[in-house]
Amino acid sequence: MTTNTTRGALRRKRHSRIRLRISGSTERPRLSVFRSAKFIYAQVIDDSTGRTLAAASSREADLGASTPVDTARAVGKAVAERAKAAGVSAVVLDRGGYQYHGRVRSLAEGAREGGLNL
Repeated sequence: MTTNTTRGALRRKRHSRIRLRISGSTERPRLSVFRSAKFIYAQVIDDSTGRTLAAASSREADLGASTPVDTARAVGKAVAERAKAAGVSAVVLDRGGYQYHGRVRSLAEGAREGGLNL
């Protein structure tokens, strides 16, 4: 019997495999990315203490841009700025099971432009 698995279930499965290898520490927290159909979210998480150090999303009024890729770049710059204010300069990218392409790539490039070392 063939089972139909949803795209979301497959993504969560990929994300759990990625999380086996990636963990955020105090020196290099994890930059976690979540992408929905309309918005994109980013958090800098210290997994050793379980705390979110910085966060940004495209739902914020000042981060909206003309295209979704430009919006993701603005979110990356914003999360980088907030992480630098929290004393973080280097992070590990957790792409959340998504391809490193499009909005996820643009967010990572925006974080690099903002001064984070990925």
